[in-house]
Amino acid sequence: MIWALLFLALVAPAAIFCAVWAMFPSPDEPPRWRVALAERLDVVADHLRRRHAEPYDPFLTLRVQERLGAVATHVQRLEGDDRTFARAERIIASQLAYDQLLAEACRMAGVEVLPAAKGDPQERFREEVALTERGWTW
Repeated sequence: MIWALLFLALVAPAAIFCAVWAMFPSPDEPPRWRVALAERLDVVADHLRRRHAEPYDPFLTLRVQERLGAVATHVQRLEGDDRTFARAERIIASQLAYDQLLAEACRMAGVEVLPAAKGDPQERFREEVALTERGWTW
């Protein structure tokens, strides 16, 4: 019995010391319990970050197509009218609005919108061609 108490008196403090020592970081690999805890926390974080896909709304696509058509018609009408006051400013503003609608349509259709200067005709043409390839009309 004395041997058991002596063994317990020597082993218990050593076990407690090792458990406390494992909590401090070391330059070697991290303890297994930290790795396991980090993996579990990653699983929980992934579950919380998961975004649910919103249902596709075809009427939103139709609305963007209608707006694209209306703005394109407006720009063509401005370009054809020589007597409009501040014609250049109106054309530029209308083209910028058209470009924003094109970018929104590209996001809806899954077309990559490349960073370009505002009013870049080459980027506008590329987006129009990509949307037309995907069946968009306006």
